Amino acid sequence: MSNVILPIALWAAIGLAGLSILVMGVSGIRSVLYGKVQPLTIGIIAIPGVLVLVLGFTMETWVQAGIYTLVTMFGLLIVGMIGTGLRQAYQSAFS
Repeated sequence: MSNVILPIALWAAIGLAGLSILVMGVSGIRSVLYGKVQPLTIGIIAIPGVLVLVLGFTMETWVQAGIYTLVTMFGLLIVGMIGTGLRQAYQSAFS
C-alpha cells in the first residue's frame, strides 16, 4: 500500500516528458514557418530522433536501437570534428 503514488508519479513524469517533446516540436515547426530557423538546422537536430525511430522499428528491441543510435551519433561526431579540423587546417595553410 505504500507504493500507491509511485505508478501515478511515473505516468505523470512520462506525460510531462511527452508534452515537452510535443511543445518543442510544435515550436520548431512554427519557427521554420516564420523563417526564424533554417530547415537544414531542424533537419540536423532531428537526426538522432529519426535514427532511433528507424532502428527501433527494424531491430529486435528498442534498447538495441538506442545503443546503436548512440554509437552512430558518436561516430558522426568524430567524423564532424575531423572534417572541421581538416577544413580549418586547409584554410589556414592556403590563405
